[in-house]
Amino acid sequence: MKTIALTGGGSAGHVVPHLALLPELKKYFSPVYIGTEGIEKKLLAGSGIPFYTITAHKLVRGSVLKNLTLPFRLIRSVREAERALEECGAELIFSKGGYVALPVVLAARRKKLPVFSHESDFSPGLANRIISRRSTAVFTSFPETASMLKNGIYSGPPVRRELYRGSREAGLKKYRFDGKKPVLLSFGGGSGSAALCAALEGALPRLLARFDVINIAGKNAKVPAKEGYVPLEFEQNMADAYACADYVISRAGSNTVFELLALKKPALLVPLENKRSRGDQAENAAYFSERGLCRVLHEKELSPDTLLSELEKLVQDESLKSALARRRMRDGNDAILAALLAAR
Repeated sequence: MKTIALTGGGSAGHVVPHLALLPELKKYFSPVYIGTEGIEKKLLAGSGIPFYTITAHKLVRGSVLKNLTLPFRLIRSVREAERALEECGAELIFSKGGYVALPVVLAARRKKLPVFSHESDFSPGLANRIISRRSTAVFTSFPETASMLKNGIYSGPPVRRELYRGSREAGLKKYRFDGKKPVLLSFGGGSGSAALCAALEGALPRLLARFDVINIAGKNAKVPAKEGYVPLEFEQNMADAYACADYVISRAGSNTVFELLALKKPALLVPLENKRSRGDQAENAAYFSERGLCRVLHEKELSPDTLLSELEKLVQDESLKSALARRRMRDGNDAILAALLAAR
């Protein structure tokens, strides 16, 4: 079988779609992963595929001084990526983007290897704009995004198929909920969100009067577990967590939002909107809010009181629930796999 090198990282959003594709990729390819010691290595740890480590450096927004040496560090990263490609014998590249993928794609093109990539967000980031110009095809989660990119093809998002097999009963048993209250699931992205966690914990006494609560908060949780409240650093089995959740509060990373839509979960999105963000989460949230598929609470307005108020509006929003029930979402797994198979 041909060896396909997967790459992408810097955030969970650049890794999770690979996990969605891996079960099928393993049937037709010998997959390997090229990434850094960051979150991609952690998430791929249980995948059973070889992992090749390189260094990669991120553009620091708003700081010219910190970016002065970036071109020189990128050259070093490309050389490391070339060695990794040679060592693993890669014949095909699939990139999920981010600054981690950029040196791998540049190295692949120097070696004249075919590159396919995927853009999850509504508007592509800098790394993916560069990667797109070196890709045979760029698959997109949003139909509008395909027209923004050279060789753009609307495929839909890769969605982890195991999420559809979650069990509400297993989730309730695991979290020790009796099922008498609706379950609220809150999570703030791959590393949790300190702001979201603080607001949730501030509202917790009032929340627990109405909900059982699961809080996947990374290392940000300060309130210990109690009856009806389960704080977690990480949840490996998101299928059962989603299955038992009646309502969700989350950040607005594209992969998360598409998972919520696929599972038809009413959600309150709190997009990341600070100097660490290029605004992609705000765009994602606005896109789906305009279509009546979620509610949005902006981070500058986030507090325990506003969280409770917006959550109550979500609970009462029957038109949103109807819109979710009617929506049919395009799953990109099959289209992406077909293109990769055709390129073997």
